Amino acid sequence: MILMTARYFIKDGHRDQVLADLKEMAQEIDKSEPGCISYQVWESNEHPNQFLLCEVYVDEPAADAHRRTPHFERIISGRIVPQLEKREREFFSNLID
Repeated sequence: MILMTARYFIKDGHRDQVLADLKEMAQEIDKSEPGCISYQVWESNEHPNQFLLCEVYVDEPAADAHRRTPHFERIISGRIVPQLEKREREFFSNLID
C-alpha cells in the first residue's frame, strides 16, 4: 500500500471553494478509482486555511493512475492548485500490515 499526504496552504478567501472542489474530487474517486482505498481531507485546528489530504492506494501504479485521471487534471491541477499558496506532498510505503 501507498500513503500520500498533501498539505494545502490555501490563499485567503478560497477555503470554501477548495473544500467544495475536494468534495467533488472525493465523489469522482469513489466512482472511478478502485485502487484508492481511502481519501480523507483534514482541516488544521489552528489554521483553517490549511488542509491535510491523506490518500491510501493499493499500490504505486494505482497512485500513479490517480494523478493521470481527467478529474485530477480538471479539479486538482485546474482549479485547486491556483487557489493555493503552496502544496507539500509526501509518499509513504506501508511496513506493517
